Amino acid sequence: MRKAIIRSASSSFFAVAGISFLLIFIAGMKHPLMNDQSSVEKTYSYLALGDSYTIGEKVTRPENFPNQLASGLRERGINCRVPKIIAKTGWTTDELETGISQSRLRRKYDLVTLLIGVNDQYRGRPVVDYIPRFEALLKKAIAFAGDKPSHVVVFSIPDWGVTPFAQGRDRNLIASEIDAFNAANELVSRKYGVHYISITQGSRRASDDVELLTTDGLHPSGKMYAQWTADALPYIMKELH
Repeated sequence: MRKAIIRSASSSFFAVAGISFLLIFIAGMKHPLMNDQSSVEKTYSYLALGDSYTIGEKVTRPENFPNQLASGLRERGINCRVPKIIAKTGWTTDELETGISQSRLRRKYDLVTLLIGVNDQYRGRPVVDYIPRFEALLKKAIAFAGDKPSHVVVFSIPDWGVTPFAQGRDRNLIASEIDAFNAANELVSRKYGVHYISITQGSRRASDDVELLTTDGLHPSGKMYAQWTADALPYIMKELH
């Protein structure tokens, strides 16, 4: 009788121990899976809208500012996809709008940049015509950013009047027109609450530093694009972190 009781108690002990071990084993299996899922790094998407200044005329793809910007984010621990660039040399505001409508794009991006207007100025279009076209593009940019203005960055128009390409032209007139266009796009940008990065003064240093331009004597080099990237990164890091 006593042996039967001992056997019964032993069986109960081992049964309880076995169940406890099984529960611990299952729990141990679950936690790593949960940790793996929670540690999956978010990948950020980026749409860059513009003209030759965005696509990077005469520079390699890694040197243009959208790709330098994406690389800068990755170096700082933000996993950014290869930028989707909708831009072409010579595009005006209306041509960019057409380019957007003819492109296959995601409905939403985590970051959108916009730099447009130099060719409107170059072709002699008045600022009053530029304003509504720029505003329409900015509204599209905000929509692409998931209606988050803080995830949109507008860059001012560089001053091409300081470049060798402008030799023989009225450089002062070009500068005043560029300033007028930038005053307009900054006003619209402030109205919608997006980030506005003024790169115009920095672009004017190209009059004394030829390394800021490509071999065509007009478009920004990778060195100038690196400056634009450095100006924009603090704002973008703040929004994406």
